[in-house]
Amino acid sequence: MAYWVLHVDLDQFLAAVEVLRRPELAGRPVVVGGKGDPTQRAVVATASYEARAFGVRSGMPLRTAAKRCPDAVFLPADNAHYEEVSEEVMATLRDRPGVVVEVMGWDEAFVGAETGDPEALAAAIRSDVLERTRLRCCVGIGDNMLRAKLATGFAKPGAGEGVYRLTAANWAEVMHHRDTRALWGIGAKTARKLAERGITTVGELAAADPAALAAELGPALGPWYVQLGRGIGRVVVEGTPWVPRSRSHETTFQENLTEWEDVRIEVAALARRVAAEIAGAGRPAVRVAVKVRFAPFSTSTRSATLDAPTTDAERFAAAALDVLERFPSRRAVRLLGVRAEFAPV
Repeated sequence: MAYWVLHVDLDQFLAAVEVLRRPELAGRPVVVGGKGDPTQRAVVATASYEARAFGVRSGMPLRTAAKRCPDAVFLPADNAHYEEVSEEVMATLRDRPGVVVEVMGWDEAFVGAETGDPEALAAAIRSDVLERTRLRCCVGIGDNMLRAKLATGFAKPGAGEGVYRLTAANWAEVMHHRDTRALWGIGAKTARKLAERGITTVGELAAADPAALAAELGPALGPWYVQLGRGIGRVVVEGTPWVPRSRSHETTFQENLTEWEDVRIEVAALARRVAAEIAGAGRPAVRVAVKVRFAPFSTSTRSATLDAPTTDAERFAAAALDVLERFPSRRAVRLLGVRAEFAPV
């Protein structure tokens, strides 16, 4: 018996839930996002595998998705229903004896368990979820959470058979030749910073000097990146309830906002809406972030720590407007968003 971490990831979750409600859509390209109208400004939340075959991806404008896949079925997002289905999936995981479940979002969770056969446990979990919810999932197996999360990518349809194991034993063989962006926690900007220092692969990052990267990228981030390259991560799954770390709202405008005063009015309105929700939840914000998507499609985000935690709508709106002024551009705006970030629980 050994302690194993399993990462459970639901396949094409939003699209799969919609197909369950509309069985006639099985096998057809399905795109979920916005109000389900590809003539309106909104982005793809999830696309089915059939739609992804045409190059449709999450975050893509619905209009672009419609051009790439004219025969796709476009559906509006139904967040309340997705949350309800997700809760049933997580309850299914928790009902399995001897496991600890740490929920990461609607469609993913880590499972910790002592077992002599993690593949058998992964297969049982997939069977449980399918039988109870009619949803399919893939499972990554690891000796820590980082490796389990990455293993899921090799288990997904088109890449694997639904279950994959990634541990210290095969880390170098599987990961060292891959680009640093293959690591959970390294995005395009960080990958560019590493490339500027001659580090382009996971293996090169694993071999890097933590002290050197600490001097160049920061005392915390530099060594942490090296740990990622070596596959080092948290080992024990914590069975605490999933608590959202933030609350946000955003609006896509069908006509660009060209007057900055109109932008200010919309940001204040969004901030008050967010503040009302966090007040109802009893969770004060400690940071505020403002997202602006300028025409035609460049997106920037600025944020700031509040002077004191708050749920007061006017204080939060004022803080959001202060952050808005940090944007140097006054170009036409097509989308605005405001996010309240909570203190760690």
